[in-house]
Parts: sequence; C-alpha cells; structure tokens
Amino acid sequence: MITSALPVSRVTSEKSEHTASIDESITAWALAARGGDPDAVERFVRALHRDVVRYVAHLSADPQAADDLAQDTFLRALGSLHRFEGRSSARAWLLSIARRAVIDSFRHAAARPRLSDTRDWQVAVELAQPCGLPGFDDGIALLDLLAALPDDRREAFVLTQLMGLPYAEAAEVSDCPIGTVRSRVARARATLVALLAEAEAPSVLAA
Repeated sequence: MITSALPVSRVTSEKSEHTASIDESITAWALAARGGDPDAVERFVRALHRDVVRYVAHLSADPQAADDLAQDTFLRALGSLHRFEGRSSARAWLLSIARRAVIDSFRHAAARPRLSDTRDWQVAVELAQPCGLPGFDDGIALLDLLAALPDDRREAFVLTQLMGLPYAEAAEVSDCPIGTVRSRVARARATLVALLAEAEAPSVLAA
C-alpha cells in the first residue's frame, strides 16, 4: 500500500543535507571534468545517470526512449561542459539540459506520424519491471497515479519529491519561478492523495 504520510521535519532536513553534500561532490567532479580529468567525467556520468533516466522517462512519458534521451543529454552536457562554471549545482545544470533534450525530441516527433498509443509507455514500464519483488505493485500504482497528473505538476513533483531537488533548483530546471514550483507540487500532492483515497475506497468498503 502506498501511504500518504508526510516525513517529519528532522528526517527531511537530514535528507536535504545529504543531498546537498552529494551535489557538492558531483559539482566538483563536473568542474574537474571540465578541466580534462577522465576519472571525473566517469564519476560525474555515473552519479547522475539514474536521475537523468528517471527524469526524462517521467517528463517524456516514454520509458522506451529514456535511455536514448539520457545518452543525448550526456552528449550535450559533455560537449558544453567547458561553459559550466559551477554557479548552480551540476545536477540542476544537467537536468536543464535533459529537459531541453526532451523538448527537442517532442518537436522532432511532431513532424512524424505517431506509431503508438499515448498510454503504451505505462504498459512498457510494467513489462520491463521484475515482477514478484517487494514494492513492485506499489511502483506500478505510483506510475498510474503520476500519469494522471498534468505534465507541469508531474515534472515538479518528480523533481522535488522523487529526485530530491531543492525547490530553487527545480525552478531553475523547469525555467519558472520557485513559487510556481511550490504551487505545482502542492496541487500534485493534493491530487495524488485524492486519487489514492479514491483507489482505496472499494477495498475499504469490501472490508
């Protein structure tokens, strides 16, 4: 069962501190990679690869294209790494590039006829997941709930609640004011809670 309980402030604070520490290391690797350190390049890519794949999968609503979009993102990033000055975290900088990669893919796809139904991405995710593992049903349920959100709210929720970005960095990635991100997250959370309550209502009545 997916619960809607919110984490206590102390746990949230510790998580934020941990994320900030990791981001400092990743940003340092990006700066070292800019200077030509091949080991730093490998660490930088390895540290953020999973985040980029998850982000583009949610943003594009097409997990089948996530690996290609992630590869495109890192190719763009490594090609423009010389312009990265560390003014923001490397994570936020890279996710901004990922966002542009997804937008460009949409523009490219718009010029071609659609070959699949818009809901096929959910089926692909379900088929790609290893069944029978703890949390499998919850993960599919979460995908279904997220799919019901408008694109902008889903993006804000994924960035802040699933990937752990601070609201300021999520705003930078999404290219919108921080207040807009907070509003989108709040609305997304309210919608998810309502959908969760609605989904659990039949089982409660049956009990």
